[in-house]
Amino acid sequence: MKDRTDNVPDLMAEIGVRAKAASAELAFAAPEAKVHALNAAADAVWDRRAEIIAANEKDMAYGRDKGLSDAMLDRLMLDEARVEGIVTGLRAVAAQDDPIGQVMTEWDMESGLHIKRVRTPLGVIGVIYESRPNVTADAGALCLKSGNAVILRGGSESFHSSGALADCLQEGLRAAGLPEAAVQRVPTRDRRAVSEMLTMTDTIDVIVPRGGKGLVGLVQREARVPVFAHLEGICHIYLDASADPQKALKVVLNAKTRRTGICGSAECLLIHRDVVDTIGQGVVRALIDAGVEVRGDAALQQIDGVVAAGDDDWGREFLDMIIAAKVVDDIDAALDHIRTYGSNHTDAIIAEDEAAVARFFQRLDSAILMHNASTQFADGGEFGMGAEIGIATGKMHARGPVGAEQLTSFKYLVTGDGTIRG
Repeated sequence: MKDRTDNVPDLMAEIGVRAKAASAELAFAAPEAKVHALNAAADAVWDRRAEIIAANEKDMAYGRDKGLSDAMLDRLMLDEARVEGIVTGLRAVAAQDDPIGQVMTEWDMESGLHIKRVRTPLGVIGVIYESRPNVTADAGALCLKSGNAVILRGGSESFHSSGALADCLQEGLRAAGLPEAAVQRVPTRDRRAVSEMLTMTDTIDVIVPRGGKGLVGLVQREARVPVFAHLEGICHIYLDASADPQKALKVVLNAKTRRTGICGSAECLLIHRDVVDTIGQGVVRALIDAGVEVRGDAALQQIDGVVAAGDDDWGREFLDMIIAAKVVDDIDAALDHIRTYGSNHTDAIIAEDEAAVARFFQRLDSAILMHNASTQFADGGEFGMGAEIGIATGKMHARGPVGAEQLTSFKYLVTGDGTIRG
């Protein structure tokens, strides 16, 4: 896991050439070989869990020295239970249907042609991410399953953990007789590696940034390679006048407190004016009792423990035990607030009124919209994808949780019988 900083442009060029060659071979790899590689990687992760956790301890020390918040350190931390979760994720991806070669649709033309649209890999995917080392395994597994080579550039904080996990993925590839260059981790913390990746148009087909606003903004500004944007998760929950009190309490508490450092954590609570003194007050008090700092507007500051929200608290990703809260006159005011301050990631409505739910679903354009469910479900694993490479918040190609199927393109297979065009 040596940090190579001697010649970053040459290093990245070498990685790109190897990835391109590996992608050509992986594109037609047998589904059984990919399954073998993923299960062998899962075995390696579990067998080497002590080594992975020891590597993670180095990263945790580095993160503490950098002054990372508790929430960010939680994102970085691996223990045996989380390593077991990584193993489960690898096996879940292995068990999925192989998307490559799937016939998406087919039809016959009067000309005599038979046309099929079939799934194909994208080629080489560059994944740039921050502190969560499990992204190494998730991204590597999904790219492998979808026949893509991947170049992984993890955050400086997760350098050792990501390296150990990438080694396990390569061990799986070798066991299955597949090119180990199909999964490569950039072996340097040097930020120049990111700049190089963004301009490697000859060898990288798409970049997936997974991290905070600063990282994604940098990638979107500077990339010459196409980008699947994974923006920050400014997730809103709207409590409608028709909300069920018990559902509201359970969902809001889970959405905020289960894990505050993930992109599906609720960051803003909007409460219909008609239920401020009933459901709203109960939910706000429960959040405060759970240790959450509630930053409220003037109407909510009457509740003991609520502190005044600043202008910069709306549209802010706290990733901590903090939530912004506001009273709205009706559902349309809630929709306006979300459109103004949201990030098109995940937004939820707690309501029993079907018309309100329909309006919320129809008039918002977030990648994920939820009804009476915690925003913490914004996760590829929870969507049945085994894992995810990120939550795409843009509108081109992939949107929402990006699993193996979303990492494919397609081609047309056209068959005739001496058919000519008149």
